[in-house]
Parts: sequence; C-alpha cells; structure tokens
Amino acid sequence: MNRKNFIVPHDFTEVADIALTHAIATAKPLNAKVYVLHVVAKEKNIREAETKLNEIISAHSSNNVELLPVVRVGSIFEDIGEFAAEHHAELIFMGTHGAHGWQHLTGSHALKVITSSSVPFIIVQEKGIKETGYDDIVVPMDLNKETKQKLAIVAELAAYFKSRVHVITPDESDEFLRHQIKANIKFANKFFGERGIEITTTLAPSSGFDKAVVKHAVNIDADLIAIMNLNKSNFLGTITANYEQYIITNDAKIPALVINPIDSPYGQGILFS
Repeated sequence: MNRKNFIVPHDFTEVADIALTHAIATAKPLNAKVYVLHVVAKEKNIREAETKLNEIISAHSSNNVELLPVVRVGSIFEDIGEFAAEHHAELIFMGTHGAHGWQHLTGSHALKVITSSSVPFIIVQEKGIKETGYDDIVVPMDLNKETKQKLAIVAELAAYFKSRVHVITPDESDEFLRHQIKANIKFANKFFGERGIEITTTLAPSSGFDKAVVKHAVNIDADLIAIMNLNKSNFLGTITANYEQYIITNDAKIPALVINPIDSPYGQGILFS
C-alpha cells in the first residue's frame, strides 16, 4: 500500500506554520509524508530558503511525522499544482492571510492557486486544529451537479476523525428547486448513514447563503467547512467565486476544505483511497 503524500506550501509566516500543524495532525495516524514546499523567484534564494525550511522541520521533529523540505524556483500559481501532481499528493494544506506575506496570498490569490490544481486543499487562517482533529464538518449543498463530489472526500475525513457532518442547503421557494434540494438532502442522509457517520441537515435562506453557512458553522463550533471550487463551471445554484472567497477568508477563521470538480462519478473517493 503506497504511503499518502500531503503538501504544505510554506512562506515562513505564522499562518503557514499553523497549516503545517493541521497537516501533521492529519498525517500522523496515516503514516503520511508531508512535503514542506517553498517557491522562490530566483536560484540565488534557494540556499537561504533551504536553511529556513530545515529550521521549521526541526521545530516540528517531535511529532513523529516525516517532513520533507523542498525548494523550487518558479511561481506559486503554477508550481504548487505541478509539484502536487508530480508527487501524487492527496491533500494540500495552505495558509492564507492579509496583504502581507508570500506574494500577497490573500483570498483571491489563494483561489487562483487552488484552481490550478486538481488536489483538494484545506485553507487555514489563524485557527489551529484540535487534538481530536475535525470533529464537526459543515457541508453546504446547493444545486450544482458537482456539489455531490465532495461527499466522498468529506466521508473519508469524517470516518478518519469520527466527525459529525452538518449539511446545510438553501431553502428555495420555487417548487422544482425545492424538490431538487429535498432529493439532495435524502441522498446525503443515505450516503453518510451507510458509512456510519452522524449527520444533521439544516435549511437556510437562499439569499445570503454564504453568510448563513458561516453563521451555522459558528453556532455549532465547526472545525471545517467543505466547499466546491466552481470557478470553471458555475451555471446553476447560489455558489459563486465571491462565495468561495468569502468562505476561505471567513471572519470566524474556520478552515475550509476546497475541492475542484473532477470528471468522475461523485461516489468515487479520491482521498485516502
């Protein structure tokens, strides 16, 4: 059985180190390797970056997780995705912050990095991970056909952490759309129920759905919000790029699992398989 590979892009900021703690907590029981990746613009910066990465890895050496330092010359908008593909990574943990930091990796730039890779991301702000991991995961489900794809990944994370899953859907007034939403809720209940995962379902106003998602996550003290990145295929439903950016930079600083749609049946797991 091949070992799992996780990636943490690290720009020597505090939020990147927090993302590394998330990766370590997830990797430890799986015996996964974690590549700590720094991208430099010029070759002359490699040695300094290697020194800093080695210091970071030494600081986390007591966690009994294999951490591998990597420095590449290029651009974060291309090289993170390329490195993930080359190493068959299953998850990327990345910090996002305000106007200061690695190439100004704010919400919109983080979204650009995510879109350039097929690998799921966990986007972290300044909130650490509990010893028990992600106990409560909020899963917004709108009417995009791709939205069901994330259920397989959420189920695998939930099974691993023994998480509770909280599905939230927009309360549509149109009868046809309401029927579709009810079908999605039924599907989610069956999907998670068959896997022995505790699930709750909640309806929220379709207007301001993004804010309702974060509010619900705050109310239940959620550890993760799982969304699809639909920048390339946003035809139906309430989710937009503004929604995604709002979620990954939410004021409650709740980490976000962001998944790019893939051309495969939604029932197929692509993480921890």
